[in-house]
Amino acid sequence: MMMTVLLLSCIPFKSASAQDDQYETIKKRGEIRVGLSADYAPYEFEQTVNGKSEYVGIDIELAKKIAKDLGVKLNVVDMSFDSLLGSMKTGKIDVIISGMSPTPERRKEVDFTDNYMEVTQRMVVQKKNKDKLKSIKDFSGKNIGVQKQTTQEALAQKEIPDANLSSLTRVPEIIMSLNSGKIDGVILEGPVADAYLSKNTGLSYSKLQFADAAKGTAIALPKDSPELLDKLNASIKEVRDQGLIKDYQKKANKAMFEEGSFLSKYGNYFLKGIGATILISIFGVILGSLFGGILAFMKLSRNIIVKAIAWIYIEFVRGTPLLVQVFLVYFGTTAVLGLDLSAFVCGVIALILNCAAYIAEIIRAGINAVDRGQMEAARSLGLSHSQAMNKVIMPQAIKNILPALGNEFITVIKESSIVSVIGVSELMFNAQKVQGASFDPFTPLLIAAVAYFILTFTLSRVMNVFERRMSVSD
Repeated sequence: MMMTVLLLSCIPFKSASAQDDQYETIKKRGEIRVGLSADYAPYEFEQTVNGKSEYVGIDIELAKKIAKDLGVKLNVVDMSFDSLLGSMKTGKIDVIISGMSPTPERRKEVDFTDNYMEVTQRMVVQKKNKDKLKSIKDFSGKNIGVQKQTTQEALAQKEIPDANLSSLTRVPEIIMSLNSGKIDGVILEGPVADAYLSKNTGLSYSKLQFADAAKGTAIALPKDSPELLDKLNASIKEVRDQGLIKDYQKKANKAMFEEGSFLSKYGNYFLKGIGATILISIFGVILGSLFGGILAFMKLSRNIIVKAIAWIYIEFVRGTPLLVQVFLVYFGTTAVLGLDLSAFVCGVIALILNCAAYIAEIIRAGINAVDRGQMEAARSLGLSHSQAMNKVIMPQAIKNILPALGNEFITVIKESSIVSVIGVSELMFNAQKVQGASFDPFTPLLIAAVAYFILTFTLSRVMNVFERRMSVSD
């Protein structure tokens, strides 16, 4: 069944709910799901407030007002910026409030409200290069960093075509590349650039002026939802008439620079991330082992059809990247089956499906490694084929399977970081949150690396103990 989902989810599909005005869907649900990428201070980021982690920022305050005006609850869905449009088109989220600018390409796919902010694009460079890089000509042949699928990316392609463009998923990664000298400049919106310059004394604005530097920021919503569009524009008009954006920005700036040590402010994020990573990995390996065992026996079957099904599944999964499988499950379960599954469940399903293919081959190889004479001897003693497998073959095969299964568990712990692209709050995703909130792109990655090492090292030592105990009988 899930194999069908993976294949069919490649086909464009418009869900039934998308045919109705999205406002009606929101009112029936009693909740508006707002998609954003919470690494974009002061627009949206996550911060510890009174001991609890909360989403804060200009866009968050705007989302709260819109939810209040609509009379529904607010549900913030955090994911990578380049996944937002796809998530909205498949019904995972209702609107996007993430500093997004209306562009002709985006307008073909979604509708936009009136602008709620106007900002200017700025070029940020290392302070030592401030006087060297101050014109379009100076950046010819240089490396420029931008966030993927953003207005800044289009601006760089249009006005600095001779530059080498480095498009990354998250802003903290781009800032880290600039600090390390891997790129020469970064294009950011004014408020975002101000925030990073306040925390990175080695960075400065370039004197470069873009011809098309000004842009508006609006809310994206599904097409053919005029009632929702009118409601959102009414809220935006009220925000602009009352000058609320300035108040939102002051509140965001206060949250950005709250006092406290790094661990006291962000330690909870890493602990939650470690817990989610362990939970996802356990689900992936245990359920993947059950599914993989079925696939292994199917591949060992003498029935050609059953064997072919297992072979096709295993080869397909092993021949495609896990990242692609995660997106297929995340979007496919909604677009094809109409199931509104959470990002966590979709991430777990993707890992189970992926693990099953590899574990199936581990089990099959472990069984085949047992000498054939063992089966013949068991059958000659009057045991049936199934009895011989349970009493003779499998106990010996487990010794061959266990080391490889332990390695697969370790691999799953590390690969679980991929599900962060759909907004699963595991270790890597939370580390990226801390990057955006702290304006420190390096320390959170270092802590995450140490945490992953502790998890994998501990697991490898536990597996070694099991292997030694099982080898005693040899």
